[in-house]
Amino acid sequence: MYDMKMLAELVKDLEDQLMVCMRCGLCQSVCPVFAETGREADVARGKLALLDGLIREMFKDPAGVNERLGRCLLCGSCSASCPSGVKVLDIFLRARAILAGYMGLNPYKKVIFRGMLSHPRLFDSLVGWGAKLQAIFVKPADELLGTSCGRMFSPLAERHVMPLAPVPFHKIIASRDTRGKAGVRAAFFVGCVTDKVFPNIGEAVVRSLEHNGAGVFIPDNQGCCGIPALSSGDLESFRKLVRHSLDRFSAGDFDYLVTACATCTSTIKKLWPLFAVEFNARDQARISALAEKTIDISQFLVEKMGVAPLDPPGTDSGKIVTYHDPCHLKKSLGVAVQPRKLISANPAYTLKEMADADRCCGCGGSFNLQHYGISSQIGKRKRDCIAQSGCEVVATSCPACMLQINDMLSQSGDRIQVKHAIEIYADSLS
Repeated sequence: MYDMKMLAELVKDLEDQLMVCMRCGLCQSVCPVFAETGREADVARGKLALLDGLIREMFKDPAGVNERLGRCLLCGSCSASCPSGVKVLDIFLRARAILAGYMGLNPYKKVIFRGMLSHPRLFDSLVGWGAKLQAIFVKPADELLGTSCGRMFSPLAERHVMPLAPVPFHKIIASRDTRGKAGVRAAFFVGCVTDKVFPNIGEAVVRSLEHNGAGVFIPDNQGCCGIPALSSGDLESFRKLVRHSLDRFSAGDFDYLVTACATCTSTIKKLWPLFAVEFNARDQARISALAEKTIDISQFLVEKMGVAPLDPPGTDSGKIVTYHDPCHLKKSLGVAVQPRKLISANPAYTLKEMADADRCCGCGGSFNLQHYGISSQIGKRKRDCIAQSGCEVVATSCPACMLQINDMLSQSGDRIQVKHAIEIYADSLS
């Protein structure tokens, strides 16, 4: 648990932020959870009112508040639409840290975050064993999508999951340190899901960077960006993971830090600086420097390397592809045009927009694990929009969104492939 001085500082900061909310309720119209449940407690306004009461009552019912705060995707839809500019995600994350510090971390999460995730080499080893043993618990479900479903009595029985990759990215490309020809050097933050489930995304990133003449720096023994721990209020594990990444990347000389994960990009660029006060002065400076260099791979290729759509555009004879905007990329970072330009650079595809392209897919990381019923309801809305577009392929820029969309499409029996935008671009390279 955290000391009372730290808790007092967090509470004071929370009080200052809560005063901005006017309780106007505009967040209701954009909250994907509220759209499914219709509960005031599930929308940002209701949670903020609850937190205000929590502070006044001096943690009278922290367990109840913690349970309600957990019913949030952290998608940022409310923040992006708030007329008062309330930083809802910042408030919720700080509130979760306060509650975790006051109540203590859930024992199960303590094992996951402090026993495994915050020790990257151990975590890699355990996931490696999981990849070898996963056939005991899952069986193939959809050959086109590559999904699996749980065997009888498996805890995954109601889901269609993407299996762990037989060989993770860090085994395919352990490290890299090249200069390139374009005079620009990019470090690559791989991310957990890309590394362990979609290594093909990582390979597409490296191929795209090298094709455009960028130097590539990939340090070995990379870890998680820390968002799973932070979203559960575990500041201790979050700090350890951030310091690990700072140490790994400080050895390199590069102009940009690229990622192919919307959540990793947003975490490093927005949340690391937000919680920099938790670190010493040296680490605060390193966080600021790295966050400033962090950029989504599509934004990097389009804005820094000059990748552009075909001119004139390709014919309408290509595969129809639609695009899903990840919440953390469009709503948190304002990146939406760039991945579409990247897709349109491949003449084999014709981009067709779906309805509500920026509506949350319902994954939300741990939200999907704890509230799968609501998560899948939200996901089915996204599936309907994808199917109604008439596409053969749906692209996105977040591996976590890919997990959710694969699940929904597989369960519906849709013959639609799921790809990352960088994969589509890389497929066009010789």
